Amino acid sequence: MSYRDLRNFTEMMRALGYPRLISMENFRTPNFPLVAEVLIWLVKRYEPNADLPMDVDSEQDRVIFIKSVAQFMATKAHIKLNTKKLYQADGYAVKELLKVTAMLYNAMKTNTGQQEEEQEEETTAMSFDISSRIADLKASRQLASEITTKGASLYDLLGREVELREQRSVAINKPLEINEIEKHLKVSIRAVEQEIKKTEQMLNNVASDEANLDAKISKKKLELERNRKRLQTLQSVRPAFMDEYEKLEEDLQKQYESYLQKFRNLGYLEQQLEEHNRTEQDKFELNWGGEQDQLKETENSLKRMQTLLKTETDKINLNDDEFEDVMVDEEEDDDEDDSEDDEIMTAGQMKPQRGGKADAQQQLQQQQRVFGSMTGPDSDDDDSETLSSGDSEIDVDDDDLDDDQSGDSEEMEISANPRRDRNNLNDSDNDF
Repeated sequence: MSYRDLRNFTEMMRALGYPRLISMENFRTPNFPLVAEVLIWLVKRYEPNADLPMDVDSEQDRVIFIKSVAQFMATKAHIKLNTKKLYQADGYAVKELLKVTAMLYNAMKTNTGQQEEEQEEETTAMSFDISSRIADLKASRQLASEITTKGASLYDLLGREVELREQRSVAINKPLEINEIEKHLKVSIRAVEQEIKKTEQMLNNVASDEANLDAKISKKKLELERNRKRLQTLQSVRPAFMDEYEKLEEDLQKQYESYLQKFRNLGYLEQQLEEHNRTEQDKFELNWGGEQDQLKETENSLKRMQTLLKTETDKINLNDDEFEDVMVDEEEDDDEDDSEDDEIMTAGQMKPQRGGKADAQQQLQQQQRVFGSMTGPDSDDDDSETLSSGDSEIDVDDDDLDDDQSGDSEEMEISANPRRDRNNLNDSDNDF
């Protein structure tokens, strides 16, 4: 037993038209009822009038059934079956059943092939008959058109039957008069006589018509012979432009081949261009995504800088307000000091000049303390300027009062710097 045998057996039984669906799993274990059913069906397919015992209940009945089937197939189909394998009713019985099914399947194939050949012959015969009976086809078409016209006229006449029925009944019921009947008969006789004369004239003219037709036929025959001769001469003579025509055909073939090659190349290049554009588009999308991230980062950094600058400007505004208050206080102090100096100068110059110098130094120290506290939040450049101005004030000689005035002017310039720095910061904010 093999998988191929089981598959071939099931396919052949399906092709032969076995009503039951046979699976390859049916013969894994002994299945005698199925084997008996298949054997009966095969024998009936081979010989419908075969007489076989149908009882397979007992062992003796099964033995008799297998022997009768094997004897029938040996005598009728000349096929030798192994009764032991058939009695096993398993995969080995399939090989024995395959012998009978293969014989029936081959016979069915040959029969179908013969039927196809007969159908092809019939179709060819029919096509030959149709081509040879073109005149009959034309006549049938003409009859079909006449039938349709006659049917339409008959339908119209039947539609008028109601009116005609009344007229017919009136004519039938009307009493007949001999004089009128004679008149109608005479009219009809005259009409028939005229028709007879016409037919006699046509018969007399038949001879002349035949002569005319014979003359026309002879003329057509002569024209046909002339045309045939002309055709033969044209076929035998080679045209003058035939060589040029052949050359043009060859050139056209070459041009067509080059066109096909260029067309293929163009299609290939277009495909490559599309792929290149696709890759470039992908790269651009990737780069665009990176640039978007960078732009977002720069925007975030700019926002942070703006917040920092706002805080610094707020601080500077607060420092400016404090600075203005201090400047007002200093102006008041300067006025008081000037008034005291005037009193001292009017009292007399009895005191040594060192006292005046000491007072100037104290005033400078007070101014330095005030300006040093206010210029603290400014930039490094302002601090360096204040330090340099402070050093210059500390190193002032006792005898040089002009240097004190120069120190005061420098301090005023330093005090004016915060406003300028504030304006610069405001401009930077406007830039953002």
